[in-house]
Amino acid sequence: MTHFSDFPATSRSRSRSARAVRRVLPAAAALLLAVGAAPALAASQDAVPRNWLQLTVTRGDARSSDTRGTLLMCDPPQGHSRAAEACDVLARAGGDVAAVPGDGDRVCPLVYAPVTVRAQGRWNGRAVDYRHTFSNDCEREALTGAVFALDDEQVPEV
Repeated sequence: MTHFSDFPATSRSRSRSARAVRRVLPAAAALLLAVGAAPALAASQDAVPRNWLQLTVTRGDARSSDTRGTLLMCDPPQGHSRAAEACDVLARAGGDVAAVPGDGDRVCPLVYAPVTVRAQGRWNGRAVDYRHTFSNDCEREALTGAVFALDDEQVPEV
């Protein structure tokens, strides 16, 4: 059996090779980490949808309220029963909920039944945070269309 001690070596050559290994090792480790992390980073960015909003609708006042919520994703549209329509309306408004074109011909009753809506998320890489309280469901539907239509219930026509 041969041992390393059987080979003649000077202490100078051992220290020189040890220094070379110590200089190269961090660079090699960094390269391996970068090469290994690149596919994982690309995969994680592909897994996150580009356009998504966490939507909530709260009916009532602070003392008695009913809150519903869902995650609306638009690549492909999913999240509630009118997700495709909501994504289309939002795309035309550039993800700005306040800029969604309302239904100017709709007439709503003058009944106060407050509805507070909130949209938080990302649209084309920018943060979205929208909150508004409408007088009633009819007004909310007229001004935001399908965006906050979280269930199949239709607003009664008056």
